[in-house]
Amino acid sequence: MKHGFVKVAAAIPSVRVADTKFNLAEIKNQIIHAEEQGVEVVVFPELSITSYSCQDLFGQQQLLDNAEHAISKLLEIIHKLDVIVIVGAPISINAMLLNCAVVMQQGRILGVVAKTYLPNYGEFYEKRWFASSRNIRQQNICYAGQEITLTPDAQIFQTDEGMRFGIEICEDVWAPTPPSNNLALAGAEIIFNLSASNELIGKHAYLKSLLAQQSARTISGYVYSGCGFGESTQDVVYGGNAMLFENGVMLEEANRFSLEPQLTISEIDVEKLRTQRRIDSTYSSAIKLATEARLIQCAAPNNRNRKFRLTRKINPHPFIPTDANMELSCNEILNIQVCALAKRLVHTQARTAVIGISGGLDSTLALLVCVKAFDKLKRKRKNIIGITMPGLGTTDRTYHNAVTLMKQLGISVKEISIAPAVKQHFEDINHNPHTHDTTYENSQARERTQILMDVANQYGGLVIGTGDLSELALGWCTYNGDHMSMYAVNVGVPKTLIRHLVRHIAATESPLATASILLDIIDTPISPELTPAAKDGQIAQKTEDIVGPYELHDFFLYHFLRHGSRPEKIFYLATIAFADIYSEDIIKRWLTVFLRRFFAQQFKRSCLPDGPKVGSVSLSPRGDWRMPSDAVVSDWLKFS
Repeated sequence: MKHGFVKVAAAIPSVRVADTKFNLAEIKNQIIHAEEQGVEVVVFPELSITSYSCQDLFGQQQLLDNAEHAISKLLEIIHKLDVIVIVGAPISINAMLLNCAVVMQQGRILGVVAKTYLPNYGEFYEKRWFASSRNIRQQNICYAGQEITLTPDAQIFQTDEGMRFGIEICEDVWAPTPPSNNLALAGAEIIFNLSASNELIGKHAYLKSLLAQQSARTISGYVYSGCGFGESTQDVVYGGNAMLFENGVMLEEANRFSLEPQLTISEIDVEKLRTQRRIDSTYSSAIKLATEARLIQCAAPNNRNRKFRLTRKINPHPFIPTDANMELSCNEILNIQVCALAKRLVHTQARTAVIGISGGLDSTLALLVCVKAFDKLKRKRKNIIGITMPGLGTTDRTYHNAVTLMKQLGISVKEISIAPAVKQHFEDINHNPHTHDTTYENSQARERTQILMDVANQYGGLVIGTGDLSELALGWCTYNGDHMSMYAVNVGVPKTLIRHLVRHIAATESPLATASILLDIIDTPISPELTPAAKDGQIAQKTEDIVGPYELHDFFLYHFLRHGSRPEKIFYLATIAFADIYSEDIIKRWLTVFLRRFFAQQFKRSCLPDGPKVGSVSLSPRGDWRMPSDAVVSDWLKFS
């Protein structure tokens, strides 16, 4: 396990019905491959030693003896291997035959888990051959030359590094109360399922949904291995399903109906699961419902220096929707913002909405939301008052885009230059206008806010805030300047997502003329334009040159807040996600900036105006993030 990731695999070997020697050889090949890949736990399909479709051959002592002999040989094969192996085998005990998962490592059987729910409907006749785990009384038996404990109680296996996993078998997960419910509440972080589910039209989609839901409900990893090619096709077909989930999200899956063996590998982030369970009060309050589980300790690895390579994809832009229906996701986000603003306008009985338009991304999205809200309320767009306030650093490009966009959208346009008032202010406080420091910049931001507030008073309006989630995380806003508004529609939307939403609107909703303006705004360098432009009239003050790339900061913010990840882990994930874009030194530099600013600027977030939560990450002091403004960052900066 590295940075909380556990490498797991679902194996689908070739199989021959009732041919334990062949099946053992195929299982051996995949175990060796899994060990070479650094897999920590590998699970095989249900009854993989014998094949699932033996039917009445399960009543033959020869088959049962062969299965036990194969398990003995398998224990010899894995004697020096660290990988934990879970295979399926029939085990006879007195008058009962059990459908079991045998858990083994380094030549030792760690435990045996019997199937609980036996399907006996449609094409399934398992009660003809097997007994349920509920029929077992706890006892020790000798199997494959080792003494093992059979028990009806829940069993949880714990690795040397503390990861805990449980097992259920096929039908168990289809039951109204799957064993994985209790296993997860009792501490299992990953559930392994040995399965033999056959293929029917529509069944696979249902199965995938079922596993995703179970993984999400139990806030667990779920590793599913189903029988494949080689099982009997006398009446049904087994397609070879291998699927790996993490808290409802599929990480990897095998190719169904393949004629070749498959080993599906990925890594499950156990640290992330633990964090989610801790913060989910509903989950933690349900823990008391769990029945006691027997804890079984796995062996320490012989080779602690096995190389670890993360194979799962790390999304560099976690805030941007990745759904197949991208349009649906974007519309949902916009509707959240629009309905939030509409409610606030109705409740406050505001006649107008007043918004400062800079020609930048944030004010553009806020304006589009305002327009949509007024349209939804069937109000005239002219009651939206857009104010452009050229200052000491405004460029022609942003000014032109601001004015043109407002006219295109049909709102009321005001232009109020802040330059005279700011220059007078500099005289009043005896500030040198040639000194382009924080006072120089913030005086302009506060002057703009004053104008917006006063115009709102004049016209019975509501000042609409434009600042976004990324700026709040970094404290990249002027306290009591653009930091303040009467309702902040972008407060839950990070910068990377704002760019995406504006592009979506340009592509799907806007007339050609408006779309061209929106696309130019997207391509404009992000800047507060609070210092003079360059000699060629272009933007000189570029935000990302000062605080760093927003795509990096949004990545840091997501993993810091959503998963409570340590800086070492965030850095590790960022080096993978941005491997072809930023060097490790650059990532480390901006992560340090992020951490310093995030801790230092909490005082601004402690008094935010109202605004809607849009995604899973929010910085509202009334909801998701409550942090002392004087918290110390030093321990978070100790990462390599």
